[in-house]
Amino acid sequence: MNKRKIFVLDTNVLLHDPTSLFRFEEHDLFIPMVVLEELDASKKGTSEVARNARQVSRFFDELMHGTDHAQIEKGLPLPSVRSGNGHGSGRGRGGKPASGRLFFQTRPADTSLPGLIPGNKPDNSILVVALELQTQHPTRKVTLVSKDINLRIKAAIVGVHTEDYHNDQVLDDLDLLYTGYKELPANFWSTHGDKMQSWQDSRGRAMYRIEGPLVKDWYVNQFLYIPDEGGRGLELMVSRIEGNSAELRVIRDYRHGKSSVWGIHAKNREQNFTLNLLLDPEIDFVTILGTAGTGKTLLALAAGLAQTLDEPRYREIIMTRVTVPVGEDIGFLPGTEEEKMTPWMGALMDNLEVLTQNSHAGDWERAATNDLLAKRIKIRSLNFMRGRTFLNRYIIIDEAQNLTAKQMKTLITRVGPGSKMVCLGNLGQIDTPYLTETTSGLTYVVDRFRGWPHGGHVTLARGERSRLAAYASEIL
Repeated sequence: MNKRKIFVLDTNVLLHDPTSLFRFEEHDLFIPMVVLEELDASKKGTSEVARNARQVSRFFDELMHGTDHAQIEKGLPLPSVRSGNGHGSGRGRGGKPASGRLFFQTRPADTSLPGLIPGNKPDNSILVVALELQTQHPTRKVTLVSKDINLRIKAAIVGVHTEDYHNDQVLDDLDLLYTGYKELPANFWSTHGDKMQSWQDSRGRAMYRIEGPLVKDWYVNQFLYIPDEGGRGLELMVSRIEGNSAELRVIRDYRHGKSSVWGIHAKNREQNFTLNLLLDPEIDFVTILGTAGTGKTLLALAAGLAQTLDEPRYREIIMTRVTVPVGEDIGFLPGTEEEKMTPWMGALMDNLEVLTQNSHAGDWERAATNDLLAKRIKIRSLNFMRGRTFLNRYIIIDEAQNLTAKQMKTLITRVGPGSKMVCLGNLGQIDTPYLTETTSGLTYVVDRFRGWPHGGHVTLARGERSRLAAYASEIL
């Protein structure tokens, strides 16, 4: 059996990742004619899908430049793509550079599908091509690569080997995703306290320098804690790591007393970690994961208002979220951009109501506060983020689990000096086609920004919405 495989690519793989052409190492790729037709039908417009379709066409044009029909029949050599992170692409993370050939369908297929699959849909045409390749190359493994689950099911039924496209998968198991915090063992001080140094920094915070075997598993801006019987205990944040030593600082407790943020107290340890990240001027990028009711939006808004109104660290709050389906034109809704986005912003309105109701002011004072907030909180559509630069803004991206890695990069690179970006999401509620928990752009940035000195992440674990919501989450 020839070790070089033939991969038949479905249209959705190319639309999902245009550079997938260069990610199959030494194996050959085959593009059915119906895939070119579907790419042509998808190229119009300003959506992410249309941009990707045009990029794939440009890649094909570059590969075919200066060739003739005879060379196309023999297959076009696939060069290693130079991606944005500076390394060649391979199938799988860290794979070998592409060295296979690209083939296009140049003649009609003689094979026909079994009678149990009716019609001649584009998917069925791709299946016919895969079956014919199996007949023509009995010594080579032919694999259909598609993001479409139903097509993969039909392929398995007719005897075609099929796979999902895995190159964009950030990690194999969501349980391995970085949470942003770690519990220290009960014997921590006995194993790491021998050479401990302690002092106060310029802001009066208690600092420790620790050496020991656990340091190698820590990341900068990760939270560490030793719980006590009351559930609080010592809570630390990693400030710096050098070799096998680390600098830790005691974090602020926002759970009681006067340490509230716009009238909000943290209700659990993870929320306290989150507020420490959101209020730290040295942290430019924060990601917060959590299921419904864990307080993601409320904490982000409270911290934003405290830093925009109470202390003028930021000029205004910009809040946006993905309108599903992603990239859908909002023009059919009446009004300005802000008015068009209002129906998608129920979560913002609900949380603003909580924050303003917390004060003991009367109706007149609350109305004045609402008018002030309306001027300092701007609602924007993701569709119009390209080309912008946000200076001294506090930016909240809600429902970020529905963004691809490329869209997430587009948004983060909009951030200018003095701004802070907060990405909120629940990986259990992905509504975008072909995105999963392990391929979401939110998972991608949580993994890639881990350990960056100016970024932080927390996964909120407990719902704090109401006893009814908590009970429903548990038993339903």
